[in-house]
Amino acid sequence: MRGTIDNLLVEERVFRPLPRIAAEATVNPQDILAARKHADADWKGFWEEAADELQWFRKWETVVDETNAPFYRWFSGARCNIVHNALDRHIETVNKNRLALIWEGEPGDTRKLTYFELYREVNRFANVLRGLGVKKGERVLIYMPSLPETVIAMLATAKIGAVHSVVFAGFSSGALADRIEDAQPRAIVTVDGFYRNGRVIPLKPLVDEALQHCHSLVEAVVVVHRAHLDVAMHDDRDRWWHDVMLHQPTEALTEVVEANDPLFMLYTSGTTGKPKGIVHSHGGYMVGVHRTLNWVFDLKPTDIFWCTADPGWITGHSYVIYGPLMAGTTTLLYEGHPLYPEAGRLWSMVERWGVTILYTVPTLIRMLMRFGTQYPAGHDLTTLRLLGTVGEPISPEAWVWFYKNIGRGQCPLLDTWWQTETGMIMISPLPVSLLKPGSVTKPMPGIDVDVVDEQGNSLPPRTGGYLVIKRPWPAMMSTVFNDHAAYVDMYWSQFPGWYFPGDVARKDDDGYIWIQGRADDVIMIAGHRVGTAELEAALSSHPAVAECGVIGVPDEIRGEVAKAFVMLHDDLPPFGGYVQADDMETELMEHVRRELGPVAVLKAVEFRKELPKNRSGKIMRRILRAEEFGEDVGDTSTLEEGPFCLR
Repeated sequence: MRGTIDNLLVEERVFRPLPRIAAEATVNPQDILAARKHADADWKGFWEEAADELQWFRKWETVVDETNAPFYRWFSGARCNIVHNALDRHIETVNKNRLALIWEGEPGDTRKLTYFELYREVNRFANVLRGLGVKKGERVLIYMPSLPETVIAMLATAKIGAVHSVVFAGFSSGALADRIEDAQPRAIVTVDGFYRNGRVIPLKPLVDEALQHCHSLVEAVVVVHRAHLDVAMHDDRDRWWHDVMLHQPTEALTEVVEANDPLFMLYTSGTTGKPKGIVHSHGGYMVGVHRTLNWVFDLKPTDIFWCTADPGWITGHSYVIYGPLMAGTTTLLYEGHPLYPEAGRLWSMVERWGVTILYTVPTLIRMLMRFGTQYPAGHDLTTLRLLGTVGEPISPEAWVWFYKNIGRGQCPLLDTWWQTETGMIMISPLPVSLLKPGSVTKPMPGIDVDVVDEQGNSLPPRTGGYLVIKRPWPAMMSTVFNDHAAYVDMYWSQFPGWYFPGDVARKDDDGYIWIQGRADDVIMIAGHRVGTAELEAALSSHPAVAECGVIGVPDEIRGEVAKAFVMLHDDLPPFGGYVQADDMETELMEHVRRELGPVAVLKAVEFRKELPKNRSGKIMRRILRAEEFGEDVGDTSTLEEGPFCLR
């Protein structure tokens, strides 16, 4: 098999930074050039300089200990706690009475917490956890939706040196049981129920069900009274949040930890369906997240930062909670469904709260595109000054729609690439960068990225291959919980000495990087290896297509060809205005051929009302493949809609 990927997509649109953006940016183009030069000449010194922006109880002995690679130890010997930087230190500054958190529930109720108020709530729950016997290094599992108590529980766990494992509230009891069984938490924090898409979703009963099916050390379950449901409480184990918080002191000692002590573990199922516990540590993680948030989003004192991710995902950890709080900015949290009660909910929130930075996922953009421009046009979005996307490649058409209709052509759109495993943004434009729709542009300063063939040889521009990261970075995962061998095998064995994230990509003549999809989603068409992201981007550029997923299927002549699963825009007539589905299918096949050339053979198009997606919005091609070939679909509890169908 050849070690390169064909490049079929040609995107020539370019968007230059507005003079106002360039003039106001904290990091200007000259700063970026200087930072790249510094990082290339002395990458350890570069990250040491970033670490000096934070507070440490004791400085490190080495910036990065490489003696047991790939188990790198960042800021080895240092003493710190990320909560000191995210919360405690602000109490001694002018940030004390600034809003740390704005929360909006789906029914419209709201809460606001200043840094001082959040600090005291975190201290009270830290005392609760200590009272329950939770000790440094032990796990606390948090099975919660987007609530202020979720943030408080995470910070309180980290404050006492314990390890939080947040499980997304949409997961089933079976998926929860798997994670409890692996993490062996001492305590669980959950909620009676929460609001989602106009319904109340009970959650505590799922904890009870999960605990019946696993052997665990769980001694306490703390339950937040959110939806006022009448749930069963086990006298010897369960406690209401408001009861245990009563009369707790508002001060609590922050545990001093070694920089490489674990901060949190987060389960990711990837494309295999088997969850693995990704472990991140205090020191390196806080340095990487703090630097990238400030540089990519160019934070100002007046910002209201809204990352729409759920706290249960890595984006929520890094850029809803820890990053914004370390930066001393105000972060916005929303409990409910983005389409409830109507498709203008997000734009209404942007207007009401004066959001200045909006960081979201392509799947949500595509979802909102289906409803046209009347909803954003009905709201004042002029407070927005930066937009960002994360989670999967964004097609050029979705990029341009977001840029023009939400950003009014005035807001840089920052397409970021990173993973649960990397912990922080790795490849991204900055607000002063020249932007190309569909490209994640260049690696952040200090990040060494290349595109290589199967033998590890660097590939020339316009040739697709494997994305690799050649040097360690601060926020990198420490290991896979309880499975160090898997960490080496999954991420470091294909290209020894380099991290392999599993993506394929190409560079263009300007050194810009274009993500072409997952390495295991490449389709071999008549000897040409084509990334699914390019085929999907081509399909998405048709005005009738709202969302799509592409897989490879056998073909007698070409070996393999593509099959597309397509959702059409809701505001169009059936089949895009064609009388028959066959005509629309033919139109899409010809459209892809016009966009990508004769190599891109689309054998069939199947029209659907919904596509299977995981909770971070990625289309689950393994589910489409399993359905296509009549195979077992495996674990489907991570699907977007599945958990809410539970009875």
